[in-house]
Amino acid sequence: MEKITSVSNNLVKDTAKLIQKKYRDITSKFLLEGFKSLYEASHSGIEIEYVFVNEKKISEYSFLKKDIIIPTNDVVLKKISTTDTAPDCVGVALQKRFKFSDIKNDSKVLLLENIKDAGNLGTILRTASALGVELIVLYGDCVDLYNPKVVRSSVGSLWKTPIVYCNNISELKQEFANYQKIATLPRSLNYLKNFSANPKFIVMFGSEADGLSQELIQFADTDVKIEMKDNVESLNLAVSCGIVLYKLLIN
Repeated sequence: MEKITSVSNNLVKDTAKLIQKKYRDITSKFLLEGFKSLYEASHSGIEIEYVFVNEKKISEYSFLKKDIIIPTNDVVLKKISTTDTAPDCVGVALQKRFKFSDIKNDSKVLLLENIKDAGNLGTILRTASALGVELIVLYGDCVDLYNPKVVRSSVGSLWKTPIVYCNNISELKQEFANYQKIATLPRSLNYLKNFSANPKFIVMFGSEADGLSQELIQFADTDVKIEMKDNVESLNLAVSCGIVLYKLLIN
């Protein structure tokens, strides 16, 4: 594509709008910032429409189709990115959405309820992918999956594990009727070190501020907690997820 170096260019303006959720929702597109995100997306079947690349770094992006690369400068990259320092590239891609009807025979499921912190969500997605979670359910009012900070902090793991949105407890009950339903609770009597999950399970985490809702606590058929020192109240959500998932999936 032809070089673009002006922030007043219409394509630059349209790209910058994707920093805002409402434009991501309208267009079903999102931003990919930096080499790692572009590389992982391009090798994971994500449809990339175009990529602004620092004209001095073009040679590093030979894995992309030439006709989607737009040479540009740091001024434009700063305008269309969400990082303090302009990345070498910013791409625009189509969002990938899943429904329960698209998913078959996934036995290791992670549910996250009302997660608002984008960095936490991205880190959890990365951890879940690494440990072998087969399906992730975002329940209730979670941060936008395609928030740029979620995309960055997932470090390419956003599209490696299917992710489904759900706001309906009846749908959960239908989809996971034959699963062991595990609530993570700070006052559980079941310690993680002694806990073993069934072959098919859905393990549920709430937000750091509020924990799991009563609706999901009642949905669960068992619960578990991480054993900790008495003088420590809680762990970061992403850390807690990593510990529990490691025990259930690896250990």
